[in-house]
Amino acid sequence: MNSREEQLKAFDRLLTIMDELRLKCPWDQKQTMESLRLLTLEETYELADAILDNDLQEVKKELGDVLLHIVFYAKIGSESGAFDMGDVSHEICEKLIHRHPHIYGDVSVENEEEVKKNWEQLKLKEGNKSVLSGVPKGLPALIKAYRMQEKAAGVGFDWEKPEQVWEKVKEELGEFNDEVKKGDTDAMEAEFGDLIFSMINYARAIGINPENALERTNTKFKKRFTYLESQAQLKGLTLSEMSLEEMDVFWNAAKKL
Repeated sequence: MNSREEQLKAFDRLLTIMDELRLKCPWDQKQTMESLRLLTLEETYELADAILDNDLQEVKKELGDVLLHIVFYAKIGSESGAFDMGDVSHEICEKLIHRHPHIYGDVSVENEEEVKKNWEQLKLKEGNKSVLSGVPKGLPALIKAYRMQEKAAGVGFDWEKPEQVWEKVKEELGEFNDEVKKGDTDAMEAEFGDLIFSMINYARAIGINPENALERTNTKFKKRFTYLESQAQLKGLTLSEMSLEEMDVFWNAAKKL
């Protein structure tokens, strides 16, 4: 592993390369914060994929890509005199110190939950109008629901026991089924949303990350369906022309694998 001095030297090298690219490369010269935004989202998802795959070499690579974007934004900020990499680093350092009074102050905490509650209270004191204001509007709905529930729980708005949340899930399932029987699509959608929200809440209550859980199922489905496709192709069959019973033979074989 690299020493602290070697790590700082490597980061300084990256800053120098960024300066050179911004000065000499036509593509890098044209980039703005707005043009980089979608690329940054893509890099973030690629990092998330590598983490889910537990591929540490790929994680290292994707962290580099994300770090490059951070340095790029800071470089663009410095050109207008708004901020530079030093300002970015100092600001996050000050925030971490302020939000960890149990480390840098005289506040005592017993566990992780107390740390979370202090964190949310401090954010409100810093000027946030709502506990939920820190949840980005552009987050995917499932992650957004989970983060809103976490933040609300951080200030005490939460169920006392997981069993209570499960009862809520069953209640929402009943209400959804009632609307399905009526056939009102708009009401069905509303109740389905309530049901999913309750399921996410229950997952959180029992210590499961619902995003990770769903992604595991997505990955499992993809592997099994890809196997189904490959086996059908080997036999000269086309899925659209096969019966469900014929496809189930390959699907069940994939499950055994």
